[in-house]
Amino acid sequence: MPSAIAFAYTGEISIISGGKIPRMLKTFNQTKTVYPFFLFLFTLFLTISLALPWVSAQEPSKPKPQPWHIDGIIAALDDGHDKVKDYAFWQLIRYEPQELQAVIEKPEDEDIAEKAANILQNKTVDSHIRRLMVYALVNLGEAGVNYIPDMLNFLQDETVDLWVRRSAADALVNLGEAGVKYIPDMLNFLQDETVDGLVRGSVADALVRLGEAGAIYAPEIANIVQDETVDGWVRGSAADVLGNLGEAGAIYAPEIANILKDETADSGVRSRAANALVRLGEAGVVYIPDILNFLQDETVDSLDLSSTTYALAYALRNMGEAGLAYIPEIFKVLKDETVDSRVRSGAVEKLGKLGETGAVYIPEILNIFKDETVDLRVRESAADALRNMGKIGAAYAPDIFNILTDETADAKVRGLAAEVLGKQGKAGAAYAPELVNILQDETIDSQLRESSAYALGELGKSGAAYAPEIAQIVQDETVNLWIRSSAVKALGKLGKAGAVYIPEILNIIQDQTIDSHIRKSAAQALGNLGIVSAPYIPGILNLLQDDTVSSDYRGSAVVALIKLGEASIPYIPKIFNFLQEDTVDPRLSGFLVSEVLDKLGEDSAQYIPEIFNFLKNETIDYDVRRFLAVEALGKLGKAGAQYIPEILSFLQDETVDSYIRNWVALALINIRKLELTEIVFILNNVYEPNQPDFEQWRFATYLLSGGTDEVKMLLKWLGYPQSTPTALNYEEGKKTLELFLQVWENAQDLPRLQKDLAEKIAVVTSLVSWKPQDIDLLRRHYNNLKAGNFSQADTLESVILNLKK
Repeated sequence: MPSAIAFAYTGEISIISGGKIPRMLKTFNQTKTVYPFFLFLFTLFLTISLALPWVSAQEPSKPKPQPWHIDGIIAALDDGHDKVKDYAFWQLIRYEPQELQAVIEKPEDEDIAEKAANILQNKTVDSHIRRLMVYALVNLGEAGVNYIPDMLNFLQDETVDLWVRRSAADALVNLGEAGVKYIPDMLNFLQDETVDGLVRGSVADALVRLGEAGAIYAPEIANIVQDETVDGWVRGSAADVLGNLGEAGAIYAPEIANILKDETADSGVRSRAANALVRLGEAGVVYIPDILNFLQDETVDSLDLSSTTYALAYALRNMGEAGLAYIPEIFKVLKDETVDSRVRSGAVEKLGKLGETGAVYIPEILNIFKDETVDLRVRESAADALRNMGKIGAAYAPDIFNILTDETADAKVRGLAAEVLGKQGKAGAAYAPELVNILQDETIDSQLRESSAYALGELGKSGAAYAPEIAQIVQDETVNLWIRSSAVKALGKLGKAGAVYIPEILNIIQDQTIDSHIRKSAAQALGNLGIVSAPYIPGILNLLQDDTVSSDYRGSAVVALIKLGEASIPYIPKIFNFLQEDTVDPRLSGFLVSEVLDKLGEDSAQYIPEIFNFLKNETIDYDVRRFLAVEALGKLGKAGAQYIPEILSFLQDETVDSYIRNWVALALINIRKLELTEIVFILNNVYEPNQPDFEQWRFATYLLSGGTDEVKMLLKWLGYPQSTPTALNYEEGKKTLELFLQVWENAQDLPRLQKDLAEKIAVVTSLVSWKPQDIDLLRRHYNNLKAGNFSQADTLESVILNLKK
């Protein structure tokens, strides 16, 4: 059986503007066959062109569960095909656990959980599918959590691929308080040295997430911490758990500290002990000197040190006045050149994210920033911290300004000082004239001038008065391109004052003789101006329609129009015309369609034809089209109901990839439940020649119909059921033929479905002893079959003749 896939976080992709596109999800086992339907569930929209400075990626929205969704899923779980059941469980995972648990009722949740547990326990089932059951059980809440012992057995099974078990263990972090009563089972699991350490680590993470709810088990957890015969990593994990138990864990701070002080222990284990101590508030404060000693240990891996340093920085907010006494010692370490600069840099940067709590550390951070003997990397992080604190550090603006104007200081440091001032609101705005002077002074280092332009942009309205001076820099071709680039970005942040220069910004974008970096910055500025650019719509439209300009730059016009909100609606047709041009990068096209539809919301329903054109366009990246299928159609809501006929018609277009069409079908769950007259168009896709995955359509038929009795009866016979009934009583037979009669009327344009239906009409007719009063029903079927030239009409004619005798 093909295997399901799961997810693995793979970091982030940087883009030119310095923004981030989240990037996730690669298949766990590339050598396995996978369900294409499953691939996208944990796949982000990550194929956007990296050269687009105004791109911001989106994650596919999760559907909102409805009672009828659950009915459809439950019906699918009784299907004869295992793969249909797998799809049903995967659909459960697509929902947010809390939302799912609010909709699903007893005993439905218990019934589903039992079925999932049976699959989990069945060693003949593909291990990837069994892993899927762990996720499904956790999503079900209390009903699923009751099977934690079975989940742990699965995680201990060495015949199961290790990677699969690690993935399944990750699901346990969402157990919630319902998992508290199984803490003893999980503790026993932690101590089982035959189980892979990372698998046990994931179980430990689940315990950490339980927080103070698991406080009653603090003694048992502490026993693991104290037992030196237990694997060091497990002891560290147990210490981590104690760190989340509040007062119940605080009494074991000395035992946790012993692990930290043990220089023979693995540095990662000691790091986890340190992290636990800093979460214990005042109980952990007394161990700050030991944590600092650990941070200064040159034999410790820098990654472990970084983890501890970050935790220490964040923990300072919880340590109250007791922790203030250690500030000098902490900052002494942060200045210690023998400590890895990456560790110190990260710690200082995190201090800047403490908000108002971090204000007390500003003097020390400022000292680090000013201290020329400190590693430049650490000083840069100090600047980042001060910048992140923004207005909180306004009282220190004069000190920052002194650094800016200190001509003996490193030019990069002075530039950072300028950027800090840009974040300090009115306090920083007081120095705007000096920033302008620096920007205009050709004798000053270009990097410092570039930073000054950035700072003026960050001042927003306070910097708006200097828009003319900034614009002058932009237009001066003798100025360094990086300075001009920074200046044009600044204009994009000055609101109405910057919007005055939209004509100049448009000229830059369209002028192919200008350096691409400046043009990209101008494109970003145009996109950032938003609603204030409304008076300049004609110029923006000219850029959009100028086919002599690269489509990448013309895309900035689309972004600018989108940000006009409702004012952009009259121009949507022009946007769609542009996005369908052959010269437009398909990835860019797909991204911008998503952005447009996101802004339109339910109003996007009127653009269904354009959406379908994109879904049919095979030059557009496959994942992008799947994203659009979910996002664009999923956001139509009730407004999309009137377009259901068009959507159903699209589903019959076999020139479009079957999986893309299936995603379109599944997006219908966000609109409404389908009627029997409509569901036949979903079912018909089962019969497509060379169908790679007919089970996905059987599942979609259950789901989109809400699993009504009529549909369950229909799927007993049609759409390649695992087996069909070999006996029927009179009432079942009559209901079945009555149902078939309704379906026939709606299957006139679905020849493959109609052919299968004709065969099943004959089979059902042959299985039942009919009565004279059924002649009318049988005759209607006979007439339909005869009119369609189906040989099965002979079976009906024979039965009718026998009844007339």
